[in-house]
Amino acid sequence: MSRERQDKAAPEPGSGRLFPYAAGFLWQPQLRAMLRAAGYRLHLGLPGPEDRVAVWGRSPYAARGEAVAAKRNVGLVRLEDAFLRSIHPGRVSGAGGPLGLLIDPFGVHFDAAQPSLLERMLAREPLDDTALLDRARDGIARLKALDLSKYNDFDEKLAPPAPGYVLVIDQTAGDASILHGRASAATFREMLAVAQIENPGARIVIKTHPETRAGLRPGHYGPANEDARTVLLSDPVSPWALLEGAIAVYTVSSLMGYEAILAGHKPRVFGQPFYAGWGLTQDENPVARRQRRLTRAQIFAVSHILAPTWFDPCRGRLCRFEEAVDQLEAEVRAFRADRAGHVATGMRLWKRRPLQQFFGREKPLRFAEPPEQAAAAAQASGRSLLIWAGKEPPGFAAPALRVEDGFLRSKGLGADLVPPLSLVTDAQGIYFDPTRPSDLEDLISRPPPPGGVARAARLIAALRKSGVSKYNLDGNTPDLPAGHRILVPGQVEDDASIRLGAGEICTNLALLMRVRAANPAAIVLFKPHPDVEAGLRPGAIPEAEALRFANQILHKSNPMALIAAVDEVWTMTSLLGFEALLRGKNVTVTGAPFYAGWGLTRDLGAVPDRRKARPSLEELVHAALIAYPRYLDPVTRRPCPPEVVLDRLAHGPLPRPGPLNRSLAKLQGLFAGAAFLWR
Repeated sequence: MSRERQDKAAPEPGSGRLFPYAAGFLWQPQLRAMLRAAGYRLHLGLPGPEDRVAVWGRSPYAARGEAVAAKRNVGLVRLEDAFLRSIHPGRVSGAGGPLGLLIDPFGVHFDAAQPSLLERMLAREPLDDTALLDRARDGIARLKALDLSKYNDFDEKLAPPAPGYVLVIDQTAGDASILHGRASAATFREMLAVAQIENPGARIVIKTHPETRAGLRPGHYGPANEDARTVLLSDPVSPWALLEGAIAVYTVSSLMGYEAILAGHKPRVFGQPFYAGWGLTQDENPVARRQRRLTRAQIFAVSHILAPTWFDPCRGRLCRFEEAVDQLEAEVRAFRADRAGHVATGMRLWKRRPLQQFFGREKPLRFAEPPEQAAAAAQASGRSLLIWAGKEPPGFAAPALRVEDGFLRSKGLGADLVPPLSLVTDAQGIYFDPTRPSDLEDLISRPPPPGGVARAARLIAALRKSGVSKYNLDGNTPDLPAGHRILVPGQVEDDASIRLGAGEICTNLALLMRVRAANPAAIVLFKPHPDVEAGLRPGAIPEAEALRFANQILHKSNPMALIAAVDEVWTMTSLLGFEALLRGKNVTVTGAPFYAGWGLTRDLGAVPDRRKARPSLEELVHAALIAYPRYLDPVTRRPCPPEVVLDRLAHGPLPRPGPLNRSLAKLQGLFAGAAFLWR
């Protein structure tokens, strides 16, 4: 198959009808969706001459399909998980479907008896394309930086043993990759003995398999194998951290042996896994036909980019390897943040359902008031404390994660009770408060992970093309006077970002006066804040007063269209300044919003001295839109990357708020003076 066909994971013509003979194909909706997206259709009954039989690898049930294929003289397709699967192993209840498949018409990657699709590609693909190899190098580095593996239910914060040990990797007894990799239980006994003999005096760490740790299947080693220098490690330590501290690695056919290659080792291999025989391993049992010598980038390019069929479960379509990593990163990040559970406080009733969807996937959120009681409950239960930013009582010192809306939020305002598609959590402060450090400042101050700058550049381009912003409000775009146009976005004057970060200029009128004084000949365009226009929040300026300094007042106008039509933006702390930066406009700030002080804006007010880094726009965007917020797909209700939310906001579908939210939104207009009820 061509490189292009494999990267797109497209099926060969005429391979569409698949006949499975195992129930798992029918009750796994994500598997069916993946096959359908790849051009395959599952059918029951008996296959015809142009059809194929589908089996899962070398599973115990594969024999049924093999027998039918042989009797009917039709092709056989073997399926296996790709090498980035999910959070939990597939046998764990609720693990969900895989993000990728190896769809193989020749064999299966762990069966050395005959060349699989993966082996054929390793042997025959040119693997000399610079762009492909750059993607592979970035992919390896990104998996390390994000601490991602095939299964990801380990504790990334758990410390591995002190460095300097020999790592021996166990596998589950009876695994097909052992038998079909020309190994047996005796091979594991031999491997441990060789590791001990070849490394006299060294500590030996035996890493148990995740399914053994979960009690699903036994391994080959147990307490009887421990001695004064040999220990079993069943703790859920990160594979990358464990490989970092090893001085040698021994494996039979484990995928962790392949990760050892990617981590820089040359592992001793006692079976015949797909990664053996290419010059990157020390092979006890070599495969004679594998004579080609490959680099790490070349083997990764095949195993993770060219050979698998990757699937975007949110948008229900095939995707590239990098997009699969984006999705896995989002899901693993949510798992790691939420696995211990949270106690939430300071949350309005209407927000609780979306908060539960964001933060309650692993353990349901517990809500408690007041914050002091919630803090005590969190400490007693081992959970973390979530508190809505700005709801901390004076002197509140309990460790907490402050929650706020993200910067790609919704189609509609939070004041209209439209639930958010993105939220941020911050353990140090919160992004709109420059009086103390925040997690966002830390993210801006350090480089993004490998591939992050290119990903942010793609996101910026998509935002510019789609016109997506934080709230995505519709509005008119009036005719504007000719001249040097300056957009001045109005703000809610009691907003926390004004109280904490505006400085001397802290009202919309004062800002207009400053803009006019500095730009006497410019066309000044004032856009009132939507909440202020609706009468829900303070900050209104009498029209006659505003027109003393502004040439035009833009009521209910589309903010993205206005940014496109102006030459620059002046603001106190408005997010529209960030939106303007994204679209290449000059931005002047009089306060200290999160995007000020990094060399990308003209800063007229005081900004924190700690903002010393000079990031590019792409690095700022990676921190603010990719690394800092969490996103929830409104269709599938699963964690997702920002690219999915951008797509939903630009093209839909977007579920409408429920009737209760709509009724409350109307009621709050009648009680605008009592905004504390919903804010």
